Amino acid sequence: MKAVVIDDERLARKELNSLLQAHSEIEIVGEAANVDEALEVIDRENPELIFLDIQMPEKTGFDLLAELDRAPLVVFTTAYDQYAIKAFEVNAFDYLLKPIDPERLARVVQKLLDQKHKEARALAPTGGQLSYADQVFVKDGEKCWFVKLETIRYFESDGNYIKVYFDTVRPMIHKSLNALDEKLDDKAFFRASRKHIINLSWVEKIEPWFNGGLMVELRGGDKVEVSRRQASKFKERMSL
Repeated sequence: MKAVVIDDERLARKELNSLLQAHSEIEIVGEAANVDEALEVIDRENPELIFLDIQMPEKTGFDLLAELDRAPLVVFTTAYDQYAIKAFEVNAFDYLLKPIDPERLARVVQKLLDQKHKEARALAPTGGQLSYADQVFVKDGEKCWFVKLETIRYFESDGNYIKVYFDTVRPMIHKSLNALDEKLDDKAFFRASRKHIINLSWVEKIEPWFNGGLMVELRGGDKVEVSRRQASKFKERMSL
C-alpha cells in the first residue's frame, strides 16, 4: 500500500518512517513538511494512504484535504488529542497520538490491510477523473466529512459555491459546477442543467416537464429539473 507521511516536524517523519519499516505492506513513497509540498507529492505519487499531521504552519491537515479532488485513506497523527473527536467526525480511517505507540500502529496497519482485502478499490477513469468508488473531503466552516461519491444524490450550484446533497446534510464547497463536472465520471453523473449535476444511480422517477424538459425524482424524494437542452441526452443515457 503506497503511503505518504505529512508532518512539519522532521523528527516526527523520521520516527514514523522508522516504525513503519516493521510493516513491509506499507510502502512510503514520499514525505512532505507542509500543505503545498504535500499537494505536489500526492499529485505525483497518487498514494492510497496518507499519515497526516493536523497542526502545521499556515495551513492545517484539514485544509490540505479540502484542496484534494480525491481523498485517500487518512490516518491522522498529532500530539493534540482534542482533535481526535473531530478526526472521527470526518470519518478518518484512524488516529494516532504522538509519540506513536508501536503496538497501536501495528493495530492500525492490520486494520488497513483488512480494509484493503475487504473491498477492492475501484480504479479511477482515465484523464484524472473521479471514480464512483472514490471518496471526497467536504469542508464547510468547522464541519468536515469524508463522502463516497456514490452516496451523493446531486450537486447544486449556488453562486460561487456548490451545495452537496448527501445523507441529511447539504454542506457548501467553494468550487464551480463546471470544474466539478469535468472531474466526475459521466457514466455515473449527469449534468442536468446549469445549476445541477445528478447521480444517475439515485434516479427513481422521470416525468415530462415544462418546455420539453423533465422532472427527475431521486430516492428519498428530492426533485431536480433536467433542462430542455439536456432532456434528449438524459433520455439516451437512461435508455428511454
